[in-house]
Amino acid sequence: MDSALLSILLATTIAGVISISAAAIFSFSLLSKVVERMVSLSVGILLSTSLLHALPEAFESDADTHALFATLLGGLLAFFLLEKFAILRHSHHYEGDGHGHEHGHDAHEAGKAGWMILVGDGLHNFTDGILIAAAFLADPSLGIITGVAIIAHEIPQEIGDFIVLLNAGFSRTRAYVYNLLCSLMAVIGGVFGYVMLERATDWIPYVLVFASSGFIYIAVSDLMPQMQRRATLRETIPQIVLIAVGVGIVLFLTGQTHGH
Repeated sequence: MDSALLSILLATTIAGVISISAAAIFSFSLLSKVVERMVSLSVGILLSTSLLHALPEAFESDADTHALFATLLGGLLAFFLLEKFAILRHSHHYEGDGHGHEHGHDAHEAGKAGWMILVGDGLHNFTDGILIAAAFLADPSLGIITGVAIIAHEIPQEIGDFIVLLNAGFSRTRAYVYNLLCSLMAVIGGVFGYVMLERATDWIPYVLVFASSGFIYIAVSDLMPQMQRRATLRETIPQIVLIAVGVGIVLFLTGQTHGH
């Protein structure tokens, strides 16, 4: 088997298993402080992966610079619209919200939300697999860093998914198994990305830029606003330290992989 394909299969499988298992542990034990710390760490990893590695890798290629910047702009706007659509489609009902629904309405709504979460998560993981494939085809070290970045931002997101599934009536075991199956869509996405991008290597820089736009958007529009809600010095110092740790992890991995 081709070494790049083997690396992609390993990275997508490991990323899925680690992120789902960690999210399950945190959500089932309700370690809220750990979740808050993961958000800060994720910001450092996502931004440094995008700005220090993926984007430079793309812009150092032979691709047209203006086209790459246009892809970055389009990616940011696309993620904005996707998030807005998801928000508009999301049901915010909860038990006792005073809306006067018939008996069982809230449980029914929660059940629908649970299945929507699984479908959306599967598609998201499929896309992550393509991004990991593009990163490995561009540079093996970038592939490893991209896998780490995906794990970092998946854990807080998957914790939210677990909470929705449990609220929808899923048992802990069922929620874990279904989420794990959805995570394996990343493996399928990785194989798909490998087959497609190996034949169209000119597209790799654009996929890297699009992936970077997603990482930057998630960090700036989703994770950082969560951190800003805690404005005290006691909360801010650990946030800054963990962002720095995230950047350090990426720099360390880069040094290790290039060293070998």
